[in-house]
Amino acid sequence: MTTPSRRDLANALRFLAIDAVQAANSGHPGMPMGMADIAEVLWNDYLSHNPGNPKWLNRDRFVLSNGHGSMLQYGLLHLAGYDLGIEDLKRFRQFESRTPGHPENFMTAGIETTTGPLGQGLANAVGMALAEKLLAQRFNREDLNIVDHRTWVFMGDGCLMEGISHEAASLAGTWHLNKLVAFWDDNHISIDGDVEGWFTDDTPARFEAYGWKVIRNVNGHDPVELKTAIDTAMSVDDRPVLICCRTTIGFGSPNKAGKESSHGAPLGAEEIALTREALEWPHAPFEMPADIAAGWDARSRGDAQEQAWNALFANYRAAHPAMAEEFEQRMRGELPAVFEPAAQAYIEKLQAEGPTVASRKASQMAIEAFAPLLPQLVGGSADLAHSNLTLWKGSKSVNSDDANANYIYFGVREFAMTAISNGLALHGGFIPYDATFLVFSDYARNAVRMSALMGARAIHVYTHDSIGLGEDGPTHQPVEHMASLRYIPNNDVWRPCDAVESAVAWRAAIERADGPSCLVFSRQNLPHQPRDATQLANIARGGYILKDSVGTPEVILIATGSEVGLAMQAAEKLGDGVRVVSMPSTDVFDRQDDTYRAHVLPGACRKRVAIEAGTADFWRKYVGLDGAVIGMHGYGASAPADVLFQHFGFTVDAVVNAVSSL
Repeated sequence: MTTPSRRDLANALRFLAIDAVQAANSGHPGMPMGMADIAEVLWNDYLSHNPGNPKWLNRDRFVLSNGHGSMLQYGLLHLAGYDLGIEDLKRFRQFESRTPGHPENFMTAGIETTTGPLGQGLANAVGMALAEKLLAQRFNREDLNIVDHRTWVFMGDGCLMEGISHEAASLAGTWHLNKLVAFWDDNHISIDGDVEGWFTDDTPARFEAYGWKVIRNVNGHDPVELKTAIDTAMSVDDRPVLICCRTTIGFGSPNKAGKESSHGAPLGAEEIALTREALEWPHAPFEMPADIAAGWDARSRGDAQEQAWNALFANYRAAHPAMAEEFEQRMRGELPAVFEPAAQAYIEKLQAEGPTVASRKASQMAIEAFAPLLPQLVGGSADLAHSNLTLWKGSKSVNSDDANANYIYFGVREFAMTAISNGLALHGGFIPYDATFLVFSDYARNAVRMSALMGARAIHVYTHDSIGLGEDGPTHQPVEHMASLRYIPNNDVWRPCDAVESAVAWRAAIERADGPSCLVFSRQNLPHQPRDATQLANIARGGYILKDSVGTPEVILIATGSEVGLAMQAAEKLGDGVRVVSMPSTDVFDRQDDTYRAHVLPGACRKRVAIEAGTADFWRKYVGLDGAVIGMHGYGASAPADVLFQHFGFTVDAVVNAVSSL
């Protein structure tokens, strides 16, 4: 076999993308054609990974933030030797294929994160680089650097137009994430054409202002310039690096290179034929010459890299057995054995003591109880630490070299905060939590959705959960937000009614390994509720009978959060025949078996009233058309909380009247 040139290797990527998009009759060929030379140099000369073990712990993380160019990544995985065959590429964008339109971390081995909405990949990468930094600080010892890898990001003009890129890049510079390297695909083209009319930022200056090392004016089609730039980036030890690569979208296409027409549509048979001729690629669609396939194959090199790390880790284990065990346990996503019994003891203690506190305070109490048991717990707040109550006695800023750094001051950056948490979770070794006011979950919602889509083990904490926050008024009073979060598939939402339910919610979120949890807490104090052992155990089932009638219930009151106390007061006034169901998590309750759900909400009892200081319509699924909902039908107002609850009908009399109307 002959030794292929770098251009031949890059052209292999280009034509896999061209042919797959043409076969699917949809997709984005332009970016893969434009970034193929950059990808070839990075993957063949620098990227540390093992196609035979995509989950090798010390692998480099590669993130394609401009995920619409997914065929670039699929081509890379196929050529490097991952379990992604040519038939998978031929089924690009087809139902149940392993090559969907955007990279999905749960579909394809070797994909680190799902990157659909632009800009979030960069923020995920910041979280991954932060994870590497914190793990290195905790575990590395002299001459035994078991955590030593980089995070590489490809991103386009669209990623940098999105506001999240500003938020994430600013934090990356503040945290001095020197293992983070981003390649800007500066091709001047987006869907609407040349970006000159809407993207004229001085991007290099912007990143320099954020504290990044910026390497300007790199020819993205020149392997020599690219290698020089990457070598420079790897020598930087005090900040992240942006490599500005001037490229041509649709590189090699005689009639569509440099034009938006190559961005999001197949080139067409005639143009593909011309491109084959222009790039001197005579091979049939999806045909790969043996010498080029051999030039890309990274399996033996990757296996050698992992074996060398395994030998290093064996030495580490011999010298530091306890730390080695913790590292492996954390990277497997396992909790310390002490956690479950300690958490249960804490919950039982709370039930016995019965504190009356705001659930945001109960949340802080739970963090104080659980965090010392969980070195993998890391998180913080979007400039609301003293309102969200996320600080605890052992908090140590991640913007330090402390081996136990665990607290993140995110600043006012709700969107990036949430996407960075996703990156921390996807990297492994951490259970991240982030926090803001519930009303500002709107700013973060798409990243919450991505948490749920990817199954990221992230905890999103939201306080000031209703009109109960009072005088700040309707701009800060969440109304539709609980329902909005509940409608996200695979997203567990908890709104606890007291300190005990708050602790159970935290435990459930920590123990949940297959997706995110949203924990929603009050500003105002909530009364403690009495429970027996069965009721205490059933909190974790999402909904349970908190107070029951002597015989078959005639009326069921269903409530969450601060309104559970209201339901209990109304039940006392109504007398026997009333059941009160506390439902801190509708998502978890809906996953229970039919028998349990029918036990809590028997079909024979149709007189039901749901009570929650949020959008009323959500609760129709539980009360039906025959029931009643005491909820919000508009926005709140600026006034003390007790005045607002009275005004909007969250009173004992209102509940009694609703029951009477049934």
